[in-house]
Amino acid sequence: MTNDASGSLRPGPLKRLGDVIQLAFFPTDFDATMKYWIETVGVGPFFVLNDVRLDEMKYKGQPTDAVFTMAIGYWGDIQIELIKTDSDAPSLYSGEYAVRDRLHHVCVFVESIVEAREACAAVGAEIIVEGKVGPDGAVIYVDPGQGPGQVIEYLQPMSGSEGLFQMMKDAARDWDGSDPIRVLQ
Repeated sequence: MTNDASGSLRPGPLKRLGDVIQLAFFPTDFDATMKYWIETVGVGPFFVLNDVRLDEMKYKGQPTDAVFTMAIGYWGDIQIELIKTDSDAPSLYSGEYAVRDRLHHVCVFVESIVEAREACAAVGAEIIVEGKVGPDGAVIYVDPGQGPGQVIEYLQPMSGSEGLFQMMKDAARDWDGSDPIRVLQ
């Protein structure tokens, strides 16, 4: 919260960018964690995307070619994302931000990555990772000032991805437990 002219606390500008749509985890054991979410919590099916790479990806301002795997399942309207790194390249999943086995980051969908960058700059949030997502999407991961484990992802989804996310959400809503892990090409 920030102070207004009267000295009262008011919500900071990052909340105005949108609501949290995703809780993301970077587990030590990717497969066991997915099994836990499916068998214990009941989240599923999970959709796995292998060999994910961001175009023009930078980590702390330097180009990187990090590769990772992610699995997405829905718990109601909230995405549960599990991440596994597939390379040694510098990324959010190596070094000080590679917090494991607890909440790693949250994600907010935004209509404008430019507005997200401006709001982050206004509060001094550090951009840790940035990149392009498809032909017209973009993403930034920011540290709003509380250090590793408090990362916020702002994603301006690429055109057409709303159908993909809706398909995942619909599959979760009607899921009967069959085919719990589905690999997307």
